[in-house]
Amino acid sequence: MTVKEIEFSKDQKERMVGKIKSYFSDELNQDIGGFEAEFLIDFFARELGPAFYNRGLFDAQQVFNEKAEEVGYIIQELEQPEGY
Repeated sequence: MTVKEIEFSKDQKERMVGKIKSYFSDELNQDIGGFEAEFLIDFFARELGPAFYNRGLFDAQQVFNEKAEEVGYIIQELEQPEGY
């Protein structure tokens, strides 16, 4: 299976750039330009994105397993007694 590069829409990237610029300004008392913020987004997506993606898959698998177990119990409750 080929690993797909993480991509964001223009609107998503603009919002992320705004958040990064705000963070740098508010928390680090530094100004950062839009180009630098986009560079950071691309870096984090490339270098850290797979770890977050894998964690999301793990969490989704956990939820799926829990729901599948619930369905199993519901099916057991539907079983009818056999009268033979």
